[in-house]
Amino acid sequence: MRTISGRGAQTTTQVVSLKRVSHHSHTRGQVSSLPPTCYQNVSGGRTARLVGARRAQTLRAQASRSERNERKENDDVVVQVEAEAVDGGEEGGEGMKVERRGVLAAVAGASFLAKTNGPAEAKVVSKEWEVVNLPIEPEVVLLDISFLPDDPKHGFLLGTRETLLETTDGGKTWVKRTLEAAQDEGFNYRFNSISFSGNEGYIVGKPPILLHTSNAGQSWERVPLNAKLPGTPVLVTALPGEGQAEMTTDVGAIYVTSNAGLLWKAAVQETVDATLNRTVSSGISGASFYTGQFSSVKRSDEGKYVAVSSRGNFYMTWEPGQTYWQPHNRASARRLQDMGWRPQGGLWLATRGGDLYFNNDDKDLENFKQVNFGARGYGILDVGFQPDG
Repeated sequence: MRTISGRGAQTTTQVVSLKRVSHHSHTRGQVSSLPPTCYQNVSGGRTARLVGARRAQTLRAQASRSERNERKENDDVVVQVEAEAVDGGEEGGEGMKVERRGVLAAVAGASFLAKTNGPAEAKVVSKEWEVVNLPIEPEVVLLDISFLPDDPKHGFLLGTRETLLETTDGGKTWVKRTLEAAQDEGFNYRFNSISFSGNEGYIVGKPPILLHTSNAGQSWERVPLNAKLPGTPVLVTALPGEGQAEMTTDVGAIYVTSNAGLLWKAAVQETVDATLNRTVSSGISGASFYTGQFSSVKRSDEGKYVAVSSRGNFYMTWEPGQTYWQPHNRASARRLQDMGWRPQGGLWLATRGGDLYFNNDDKDLENFKQVNFGARGYGILDVGFQPDG
């Protein structure tokens, strides 16, 4: 089924499967199964397809016809609803106007049904994805996930409120873990990042905390961090070799350790503030509005970094051997949402308006081309790639 999203969508057809119920039932046309690609809302025992408010009368007439057909047929009934999305103005043709607000309401209705009526098990939403229920509170925000390189079914998922979940079946089921090493000071830590190399792993969080395991997460120990550490650790990368790791903070500090975090060596010799003060006259738009923090920091497998300023005005890059971060103007008039590295080299860039850009030349990190893939106004928060690119 083709779905309607954003503005400028063309005519679409939604297929809604209705299961025949007994005539003695008080509900008619009750949905017995909710197809993952259908957006529906159930109210007062009747099925209502959310297709906008202006043609409510037509909608009721179609529902009535489907109910009459249902009483005549012994098999399942398939009702097709044709709708045309109009970008404002008057209706055209014989289609019904489908407003984006109605579609979003339908999505919310489907989500509500899944949460209230569905069993506590994984739900298939496509051929490639399924929803997995997690043993966490609704307020928890999940921030990172990592699997052991030598055991791809064994992984950890973490987030706010000291949340740490563990799976041993490839992510189908998760069990909540409590870390005693993070319980001794009464803080409610926000775990930002987790990474493994072999059986050795690291977790960093806010307030500044570093946890280390050498037995694939069976036990974790806390490694003290210097009270003068600039910023909050937002990214940690376990490197090949015992005790090897790299840690990055939200102010652009990058540190390397070779003894599991007991000692750290700075890889960047100049602070981001000092770099921007020195290069502010070089034409970097928005550099004077830098608030002192990055909203996003991403690392490539080769050890290169890209970071987005908290306001999304500009971005900065760093690679091993450089003494300071390199500032860059953004490729779009819209502010940046996030950036990252592509497997085959170069960068990807997402704006706060839902645009996506690719950079195909890792030697020229300001040369981007927009990718037209039909986001239709929805925001893009992150981009991932298959291992083969």
